[in-house]
Amino acid sequence: MEQAREERILVTVKTYPTLSRTYGETVCTAGVREDGSWVRLYPVPFRRLDEEEQYSKYDWLTCRVIRNTKDSRLETFRPLDQSKLRVIGHMDTGDQWRERRNILLRKARVWTRLEELIAAAKANEASLAVFKPAQVVDFIWELEEDREWDINKVRQMREATGQYDLFDDNTWRKTFQIVQKLPYRFFYKFKDANGRISKLRVLDWELGALFWNCRRRAGGRESDEPEALVKVKEKYLNAFLSTDLHFFLGTTLEWHFRGLNPWFIVGVLPIPPEPPESQLGFL
Repeated sequence: MEQAREERILVTVKTYPTLSRTYGETVCTAGVREDGSWVRLYPVPFRRLDEEEQYSKYDWLTCRVIRNTKDSRLETFRPLDQSKLRVIGHMDTGDQWRERRNILLRKARVWTRLEELIAAAKANEASLAVFKPAQVVDFIWELEEDREWDINKVRQMREATGQYDLFDDNTWRKTFQIVQKLPYRFFYKFKDANGRISKLRVLDWELGALFWNCRRRAGGRESDEPEALVKVKEKYLNAFLSTDLHFFLGTTLEWHFRGLNPWFIVGVLPIPPEPPESQLGFL
């Protein structure tokens, strides 16, 4: 039986919250160790953590984890106690993102061909990755069929979490509200190093938060969403194309083995273009 162990993880991925019948509202959290290898933490009911226990992207996090036996993907671990996730530092963007560049683009493997990543997923060799598109073609969205969460799923989730709670203290139930469902699906269209054109869905939490913030600034009504969507595209396409844009890719447990292409964009890395070699110093 595999033993629990202490991990030190640089958080790079937080997906938009989803609903789980077993765990309630959860967030897929992932990041890299100091050697660039990947770790996925699931389940983490992030918004129910106390304020001092919550974490941001590029925080260094420590926790005791054990392999999640319900998930055969090699990078997936289960926190032994979500209330003991600890932030011990933060990696800033100083010196042209020097530290982030070193761990994410040098120690971690950077993939450039989607076909190779699909094969790696099928062989269960990778379910998280840094990916460099050869060319970003477009950023688009599609309207969801339902603007609200499925009522039956919400009911089942509440019943399940009422019987099986992740915390001894239930005071969070008095004020906790389920996150709004995004009414749109967002996608990047891009070419890889082989010239293959793909369309992958973006699941990044920051994208969802940006949409709601833009809608609120535009007036807060459903009729204001076209203006909000333009603002989102301005950032995720126009602004990010001026950077050395990389994607954080991840698979879902549901599609990891059976999807023709199981990969999603679970985060973005809009890193500044690398400075000339003369400016790199001892990078």
